[in-house]
Amino acid sequence: MRPPPALALAALCLLALPSAAAAAYFGLTGREVLTPFPGLGTVTASAHGGAHLKQCDLLKLSRRQKQLCRREPGLAETLQDAAHLSLLECQFQFRLERWNCSLEGRTGLLKRGFKETAFLYAVSSAALTHTLARACSAGRMERCTCDDSPGLESRQAWQWGVCGDNLKYSTKFLSNFLGPKRGSKDLRARADAHNTHVGIKAVKSGLRTTCKCHGVSGSCAVRTCWKQLSPFRETGQALKLRYDSAVKVSSATNEALGRLELWAPARPGSPSKGLAPRSGDLVYMEDSPSFCRPSKYSPGTAGRVCSREASCSSLCCGRGYDTQSRLVAFSCHCQVQWCCYVECQQCVQEELVYTCKH
Repeated sequence: MRPPPALALAALCLLALPSAAAAAYFGLTGREVLTPFPGLGTVTASAHGGAHLKQCDLLKLSRRQKQLCRREPGLAETLQDAAHLSLLECQFQFRLERWNCSLEGRTGLLKRGFKETAFLYAVSSAALTHTLARACSAGRMERCTCDDSPGLESRQAWQWGVCGDNLKYSTKFLSNFLGPKRGSKDLRARADAHNTHVGIKAVKSGLRTTCKCHGVSGSCAVRTCWKQLSPFRETGQALKLRYDSAVKVSSATNEALGRLELWAPARPGSPSKGLAPRSGDLVYMEDSPSFCRPSKYSPGTAGRVCSREASCSSLCCGRGYDTQSRLVAFSCHCQVQWCCYVECQQCVQEELVYTCKH
């Protein structure tokens, strides 16, 4: 089986942000170990001048994609941002699962039709869509700007500081950038394309119209509206729910259209013979391994930190867990002092840490 298309998983192929910066920006707990994904290669050159062309050349893209990248100043940096975004979101959503979104040294998972692979396709395409739309509205792309919805002029939007996220340009560009689908006789290709669309659709469903009022004493005599994407955390949560209810599919020939279609066999006891998966369903073809022990798909769960009440039972795969205590300092007994500051004491408390046994 051929490996996944270069850009279908582009957002999962760069090194992670430093853990402290990631935790601060994306709302992680700060305790997750952010492991790097393999792939596109890192790019450190600045985007000004000819550096943009060098950035595109350093990315592992097809020849056609590199040509498009070179014609789009700002795109290489946007691809990197999408990679960081999808990586961090994937690790956050799977922080309590046996597979914690680690692919380091185990890229064989990308060649299989597991539920986890389906999520990777969806979250990467979602991150690409989200990040490109935001890059347009932030003025980081030369060939696109604010959302051009009827009744919203870019100049006015910039004046008020409410430039709309350009999802229309983002989805149109990515359709061209990701290129045509592989042959319709390839079941895996159809599943990958379906899951990629699920990610894009999840971003679209989070597009909101936000308005700002202008007028005397805060009245709404004049109103400026713009399109705004929801925080990517909400998109990640929606995709994780779709992962939890993913549909196992096989192939069936649509005689009327003369092509291969995805088909979900009927559940035992159901009168139906089977149905095509819904457009919002993540689909997979193979049952996932347990991820309990080290394999070519996972480093296993030994040594993973878990919650005794919530996750140790499942995460440790019946091996049990070790308990360690540590002292943690925190601010306590805080009091507001005269005028302008808060005075706190430093307290220390014992904290129990649970880790899965080997």
